Amino acid sequence: MVALATPALAEAPRVLVIGDSLLSWNSVSGQSVADRLEGLLSGEVRDRSVGGARLIYNLPITGAMGLSIPKQYRKVDRDAGWDWIVVNGGGNDLLFGCGCQKCDRKLGKLISEDSQRGAIPKLVARMRADGAKVLWLGYLRSPGVDSPIDSCRDEGDILEARIEHLAERDEGMVFLSIADMVPEGDRSYHGVDMIHPSRKASLAIARRIAKVIGQD
Repeated sequence: MVALATPALAEAPRVLVIGDSLLSWNSVSGQSVADRLEGLLSGEVRDRSVGGARLIYNLPITGAMGLSIPKQYRKVDRDAGWDWIVVNGGGNDLLFGCGCQKCDRKLGKLISEDSQRGAIPKLVARMRADGAKVLWLGYLRSPGVDSPIDSCRDEGDILEARIEHLAERDEGMVFLSIADMVPEGDRSYHGVDMIHPSRKASLAIARRIAKVIGQD
């Protein structure tokens, strides 16, 4: 068993996790990013992330069930006293929502070129207004081998650059890139579908998140 180093904290933080399958993957085996993060921080980590979730999702019933990332952040969270909210999203919006035809328009709806408008700034503003710090997590990159997400690489880079710019304006928000995590040619950070994180990757991601939160 791998020993997990716990950051030195005066008091364990309360953390909410929302987003898509990058965060929820491996939860069946108890080894998702949120599962690993809870072990690292030795504090409460509540996970509402859902595979396939999008930032822009208009169906009310399934959206309320978690396929809408903004709806994963609920009214009860306003007074819940979360210290940090770990969130990711946008990948499914680009991969499935624009069909490689209208990505510029979809990017603009997610977050504008000046990083001031769109679904992402709106969600961050809600969470920050309730007092929580926000850690927005970027996506894994493919290791230079065939992957269904390779066609969205350029759009993903633009999306993350805009989110990073948003974070630069708010000391209570951190953008955490994991674009450098996967070595060239190393398939071990992805599952067999070459999209979702392996258990190894979930742990590596959780360690990076814990390092940021542990410095608070």
